[in-house]
Amino acid sequence: MRYQGREVDVEGRVRLVMESTLTARDRVGVQDFVLLENHNSEAAFIENLRRRFKENLIYTYIGSVLVSVNPYKDLEIYSKPQMERYRGVSFYEISPHIYAVSDNTYRAMRTTWKDQCILISGESGAGKTEASKKILLYYAVTCPSNHNMSTLGDRLLQSNPILEAFGNAKTLKNDNSSRFGKYMDVQFDFKGAPVGGHILNYLLEKSRVVHQNHGERNFHIFYQLLDGGSTELLQMLDLERNPQNYQYLVKGNCSKASSISDKKNWKVLMNALSVIGFTDEDLQNLLNIIASVLHLGNTQFGEGEEGETHITTEMPIVNVSKLLGLEASSLSEALTHKKLTAKGEEMIIPLNFEQAMSARDALAKAVYGRAFTWLVEKINRSLALKDDVDHSNKAFPVIGLLDIYGFEVLQRNSFEQFCINYCSEKLQQLFIELTLRSEQEEYTTEGIAWEMVPYFDNKIICDLIEAKHKGIIAILDEECVRPGETSDASFLEKLEDTLDGHPHFVTYDHKLANGKTRKVVSREEFRLLHYAGEVNYNVNGFLEKNNDSLSRTLKEVMWQADNKIISQCFYREEVTEQKRPRMAATHFKNSLLKLLDNLMTKEPSYVRCIKPNDTKQPGHFDEVLVRHQVRYLGLMENLRVRRAGFAYRRSFEAFLQRYKPLCPETWPVWYGRLRDGVATLANHLGYQEEEYKLGRSKIFIRFPKTLFLTEDALQAKKPEIALTLQTSWRGYRERAKYKKIRHAIIVIQSAWRGMKGRRRARRRRQAADLIRRFIKGFIHRHEDYSPENDYFLDHVRYSFLKKLSKNLPTSVLDKSWLPSPPSVAEASEHLRALHMRNMVRKYCMRIQPEWKNQMTQKVVASELFKDQKDSYPQSVGRLFLDTRIEREQINLKVLQTLGSDKVQYGVPVTKYDRRGFKPRSRQLLLSNTFAVLVDKTKIKQRIDYAALGGISVSSLSDGMLVLHLPMEENKQKGDVLLHCDHVIELVTKLALMARMLNHVNVKPGSIRFAGARGNEGIIDFVNGSELKVAKGKRGHLLVTAPRIKTA
Repeated sequence: MRYQGREVDVEGRVRLVMESTLTARDRVGVQDFVLLENHNSEAAFIENLRRRFKENLIYTYIGSVLVSVNPYKDLEIYSKPQMERYRGVSFYEISPHIYAVSDNTYRAMRTTWKDQCILISGESGAGKTEASKKILLYYAVTCPSNHNMSTLGDRLLQSNPILEAFGNAKTLKNDNSSRFGKYMDVQFDFKGAPVGGHILNYLLEKSRVVHQNHGERNFHIFYQLLDGGSTELLQMLDLERNPQNYQYLVKGNCSKASSISDKKNWKVLMNALSVIGFTDEDLQNLLNIIASVLHLGNTQFGEGEEGETHITTEMPIVNVSKLLGLEASSLSEALTHKKLTAKGEEMIIPLNFEQAMSARDALAKAVYGRAFTWLVEKINRSLALKDDVDHSNKAFPVIGLLDIYGFEVLQRNSFEQFCINYCSEKLQQLFIELTLRSEQEEYTTEGIAWEMVPYFDNKIICDLIEAKHKGIIAILDEECVRPGETSDASFLEKLEDTLDGHPHFVTYDHKLANGKTRKVVSREEFRLLHYAGEVNYNVNGFLEKNNDSLSRTLKEVMWQADNKIISQCFYREEVTEQKRPRMAATHFKNSLLKLLDNLMTKEPSYVRCIKPNDTKQPGHFDEVLVRHQVRYLGLMENLRVRRAGFAYRRSFEAFLQRYKPLCPETWPVWYGRLRDGVATLANHLGYQEEEYKLGRSKIFIRFPKTLFLTEDALQAKKPEIALTLQTSWRGYRERAKYKKIRHAIIVIQSAWRGMKGRRRARRRRQAADLIRRFIKGFIHRHEDYSPENDYFLDHVRYSFLKKLSKNLPTSVLDKSWLPSPPSVAEASEHLRALHMRNMVRKYCMRIQPEWKNQMTQKVVASELFKDQKDSYPQSVGRLFLDTRIEREQINLKVLQTLGSDKVQYGVPVTKYDRRGFKPRSRQLLLSNTFAVLVDKTKIKQRIDYAALGGISVSSLSDGMLVLHLPMEENKQKGDVLLHCDHVIELVTKLALMARMLNHVNVKPGSIRFAGARGNEGIIDFVNGSELKVAKGKRGHLLVTAPRIKTA
């Protein structure tokens, strides 16, 4: 039984969906279409797909071909444990899965040392890109690797978001549609570790740069840049965030997609570019190109009176020129004129309005297309085989991944669909050819006669498209280079003249066209009868898209660009060489033929992707849409080829191991040759000669019915086999259990008796020894530590420590401590000190910065004034404030004068003149380097801390302080006399800021100060009933300080 997914039943419970190889076929269908009874019925094929899809079984085999149906939801089948389930397991031993194909391809590469490839095809939105990601992820996780290999694995995975950003876009069918074909080679060394990689890209849809259908978007990168790029980046690129401001982004009228987060994808893209190895210069040049395309789309033209064209919007051209490093005048000239050379003379011809618009769009497409090619080459250099890899064996095998467009039929099919469907025709031709060859090789290896299988050979359609001179591509090229007036209509006429009568080509005027055909084929269309069905192609735009319409004048301008990426994308030879460049269709054909030649050298595996509906709804299965895809993928054709011989083949060992219970001679063990055992089993089952063949290592069964009958017989036999096994096992188990229990009882009884006796004796000895040691220790308890008292003293210490641990002080203020025995007195004191230190440390760690600062100031105040100044005790319980003057109370002119020197503390003070002692109200403001005295709007005096000689205060409760300043000629007027109601706070803060803790003097009685012109003054301090400051006898200043009552 194999886990395949989850399903919610009617009651809402989540149950596991299990799949057995064949027994669940009535409910979930068969896991290999080869086992379908009616293999020629398309209805049976689709019904089997539908059954499995409803059970979340999205993978089914057609032999070795994997058919994958997009579930449009996350299934829990891609985890690392799932990878391990499929690692090293035979292809058919486990349920179908993309990991099974990946592992089988990897093991084939390791075993045969031959190149392998996995071809992934399907319609847009069928899950091709996701399938290729799952394969790369499987190899990155399961392959052996070292640091370098791990880096390569990351780069292989990170190349996907880069290519998706620049090569994918939202279409009507898919929000993340690949608009280019991709083939990736992954190289492996002899250990099986990935050592290198290389990517080829095909047919980028450059026309999307300048035009999108309604409901579609341009390439993702444009929207990711506008939505995810930083404001600084957008300003550097002269861009705005609104996509509606850019003509190349409004054609589809769809700037947002509900399933896409452009901002998130931008971050993923930036990380991927970093992993790949993009430098800052590379990234800037690349983004300059993307921005230049948007500016180029905003370039508008106007017509003069004589029909000449001129540019009406100058800023876009200026921006493009700045971003790409061009001359704006040269670019403008090249967009409105072209150079022609006739008889050796060069002429400059003005372009009309339509030609100028075409030249602008051609330049935008060329710049973007060539930048994309450069991007792929940059990634290839990052993935290239490194020098530190062992090159002793040059022939490193590779596994190729081809993620390419499937057959595409739209409402209006143009040149791109023609190329895509031509590619599908060639791949179908290769698919049938390689499938037939693989079948024939297996039959030949096993010695089974091979019978030629009839099938539809689409070579006639491929020749119709690619034949020399008479093929559609050849006619298109000829019409593009033919002198004279050419148009899409003349191309269609040429097709009718050349291909008239071809059975797979029809036009409106074709001789095979009837009235019914003319109703569905217009005069501007031709119809091709592909292997997958009929498709109408509108010829409008065929010549323009096939021709390289970028003028030599524009190429000449572009190769001179300073932008290093652009200069590498355009070559001087393009301007000088006279040879006409190859047409787009021919270039695509040649690339496709090279790809097919490459694939022919590899052993292929196939993944066919199908989308179940157009609305991306989980669980919805649109049979009409699925039938259409089954036809154009050629799945029925492949099934018929696979079923032309034998429907089922398995190795002798696997077949015998599964079905040996059905024959008494092979059950339970067959000791002979495997081939003989399978022959014996087949004869016992009654296989007819025409129903099976025995090869050299495999049995081939022709009809699924034969296998189903065998499987049903096995299921019917299983209850009987299970009953026999259960009966024998129960008897053996019970006998063995009885013997084991009886022996165990005897052993346990004997052991228990002995152990119980030994334990009792041991306990008695231990108890006696313990009592003896305790008594002996008690007797010698007052002596030094010795063998006689060690046990007793250890017990005393242990008891004390255990009791102490439960009675430790919990606060720094708690001075209590458990009394200790004499033997641990010293340790007790050490523990007491350590515990107190630890509590103090914890207390300090909990203190907030503001409170710590407050305490610092209080400690300084204590050192300065404790037991020296009478007013200090009253200040202890009062918090020091950050300032006594709010910033709003300080005059604005004063703040402007102070400038960048921030006021750290301010307080109102009374200043006394040194002559006459007249009181004046002032503000004292302290900064980090100086203090100022302020009188309303004016700074009266500035005191630098460096010039401050000391601070003096009295020992009484008054608020007087003297700031001692050195006397210098004509600069200072003497010491400063101040009175402050918060003198303790002020002096403390001033001493800290001026770093003058050692220059604060508390003087009893009187303080001497220096007056103006060298005179000396004295302040006398006396106790009194109230604070009073007045001029006393002999010209002294008398300060009466109130007495402070003490409790």
